[in-house]
Amino acid sequence: MKTLADHVLDIVQNSIRANATLIEIKVELDKKNDLCVLKICDNGYGMSTEILKKATNPFFTTRATRKVGLGLSLLKQNAEMANGRFNIRSELNKGTEVEASFQFTHFDRPELGEIWDTYYLTMLGNTNVEIVYEHKTNKGSFKISSSEIRENTEGVPLQQTDIRGAITDLIKNNITDIQ
Repeated sequence: MKTLADHVLDIVQNSIRANATLIEIKVELDKKNDLCVLKICDNGYGMSTEILKKATNPFFTTRATRKVGLGLSLLKQNAEMANGRFNIRSELNKGTEVEASFQFTHFDRPELGEIWDTYYLTMLGNTNVEIVYEHKTNKGSFKISSSEIRENTEGVPLQQTDIRGAITDLIKNNITDIQ
């Protein structure tokens, strides 16, 4: 996984498989403290202590369709390679929180990637899940939620090309404004 957007997509898919109805994604770029933080929280099934201990092992997965689970292990590896840290907390029937930090100026820190497309496609494909995205920098912050988007589009199908463009441009432009 080369970008934070790739990691977000993977973890959000895990949250959806865990029947989360609320997923909160936060990216914080703090250039003053040379820090980049990705945090994803959900209210899904959560994990037992036993599964939580194995969650970052690339040869462990709870999915029956494959024998490896690379997503969390790759995020952990990417964070550690960029002088950062990785932490995962989970509680059964309450949810999971994944946090990865990176040295902002480190050569190995993943770029943001096209987070706007990741957000849009995840929201579009999961209408029963509230997905909140927040982006913070030293210059400001931007926050958007899927319920806010659905409310403001007043029932217009979100898959229309002009609606997709408006949503992704809104996110992209707000992120650009606070860089």
